[in-house]
Amino acid sequence: MARHLMLRLSAPLLAYGGETIDNFGVIRDFPALSMLTGLIANALGWDRGDADLHDRLQARLRVGSRLDQPGTRLTDFQTAQLGAKDNGWSTRGQPEGRGGGAATYESPHLRYRDFHADMSTLVALRLEPADEAPTVDDIASALDKPCRPLFIGRKPCVPTSRLVLGFAEAANVLAALQSWPHLSNRPGKALRAQWPEGEGDLPGDRTLDLCDERNWRSGLHGGWRPVREGTVAVQERGA
Repeated sequence: MARHLMLRLSAPLLAYGGETIDNFGVIRDFPALSMLTGLIANALGWDRGDADLHDRLQARLRVGSRLDQPGTRLTDFQTAQLGAKDNGWSTRGQPEGRGGGAATYESPHLRYRDFHADMSTLVALRLEPADEAPTVDDIASALDKPCRPLFIGRKPCVPTSRLVLGFAEAANVLAALQSWPHLSNRPGKALRAQWPEGEGDLPGDRTLDLCDERNWRSGLHGGWRPVREGTVAVQERGA
């Protein structure tokens, strides 16, 4: 049996980002490994330039997620006329400028961003090796008292409640997702889930190749990892 940290990702709007093309920011159904790595690193107070720390954490994570409340999708059309002296807010407390020449200020800045509305996702994670720093206890403490404000995918996506639910002893990530009750305590409800290959299997599940790992030194995503998707039924007792 292994110890898994259980999290609840819930917000009026959240974004499990996919491949951004031009000014279109799309979303996926499940949180990416890179997103969860960044969320934890932000809570720990790491700088984005700490590439080795991010890469090592990402390599150690064994993560699965379950859609307890799928919510709905919406597309936000964003437009802003930005001047050369306009600055944007950042989580570092320092204003962000805008690059480019004078011509970049002649037209409004247009983009489309997809969001999940009223979604709630259960996440089970552990680290391998478990005794290397940071441990799951370090991560739980950091998420409860983060060094910087936390957001789920994009800056406007602020969590509505505590992320940390507790710990589950389970043989693998899938078993941890199966063992944790539904947020509305509805036993037997079939819920979509995704978990790493080698972390359990279910009748009728399917294997996918997923590109959601980030090279934190270059800032680009690359490579493929196998995951499984299927439906799980939750237990009867309350959390």
